[in-house]
Amino acid sequence: MIPTPETVSAAWLTEQLQRNGHDSVEVLGFTATQIGTGQIGKCVRFELDLSSRDGAAPTSLVGKFPSDDPTSRATGVALRNYYREVRFYQILADELSISTPRCFFAAIDGEGPTFALLLEDLHPATQGNQLAGCDAHVAAAALDELVGLQAPSWCEPRFKTHDWLMPTPAEPTSDVTGLYRQMLPGFIDRYGSRLAREQVEILSRVGDSPGCPLFAPFPENRYCLEHVDYRLDNMMIDVRDDVVSVAVVDWQSVKVGAPLNDVAYFLGAGLQPDLRRDIEESLVRRYHHGLLQTGVEGFDWAACWESYRQSSFAGFGVTVIASMIVQQTTRGDEMFITMADRHSRHALDLGAAEFLD
Repeated sequence: MIPTPETVSAAWLTEQLQRNGHDSVEVLGFTATQIGTGQIGKCVRFELDLSSRDGAAPTSLVGKFPSDDPTSRATGVALRNYYREVRFYQILADELSISTPRCFFAAIDGEGPTFALLLEDLHPATQGNQLAGCDAHVAAAALDELVGLQAPSWCEPRFKTHDWLMPTPAEPTSDVTGLYRQMLPGFIDRYGSRLAREQVEILSRVGDSPGCPLFAPFPENRYCLEHVDYRLDNMMIDVRDDVVSVAVVDWQSVKVGAPLNDVAYFLGAGLQPDLRRDIEESLVRRYHHGLLQTGVEGFDWAACWESYRQSSFAGFGVTVIASMIVQQTTRGDEMFITMADRHSRHALDLGAAEFLD
């Protein structure tokens, strides 16, 4: 049975805890509170009243379900977002060293929209704030975690055997280009007045440039798993005694892709531009060193930095396309205009326009 937020019961929660090693625990009751600001999914925290404690049984869990909005649900199915995230927890999470919530239940009916995840509640960690940005310490921790995603999957052919991690005949690169072009006029109409002329210009040039790195297939000699939406809103951040830890959630878009896309996407959107300009090279060097320390070979600093500059376009697609195909909300509008502002400024700062035809 795949529950909805309304049909989750104490008996079902008890079953999931017992299936995951907490044999002596029974859930006597619970409270449910919606949390988060997801565009595609709906998250609910279940605070549990337990009959006893085995010392390790969680007292709260987080359930993830499809959005209540029909447009967002249709998008989640069409882009295989729901399917990818369920399969990530079923198959991939345990193979990687990136920090993610422990999964107690993961199931989907076909490719959705009916699905459910039951995940570890990472409280007292708090969700990152895309609008506010983060400091250098959080950024460094996020890139350290990224090494834990990329190094185990670096040029590893078995990941390409999963069709849901690869482009499909229904999603060729050319279709991404076409979708970007299709959505761009509406995006400019909605948000363009809040951007500088040169920012609107580079957003438009990307749509006119089929050779833009955003639309390029990943290189066969340098690929790994890519989160795709690697940003602060998809991270749970815990700071204790000046030690920063980051756990990554929302694996709805995971795929095989180019390594620096997640790096540039995160730094471009997650840092205020003035701070980014000051520290981005040192952070990318830290990430590069982390890869080399894990045994990644044949990837020198010059190639890393060039790939980083090319990947400054990685956020353009999510910003322009996603903003037009999910439910419009006030916070969503602020998030997408912030992303458009920071990503376009990032590409301009790095002189990445040279990569456009």
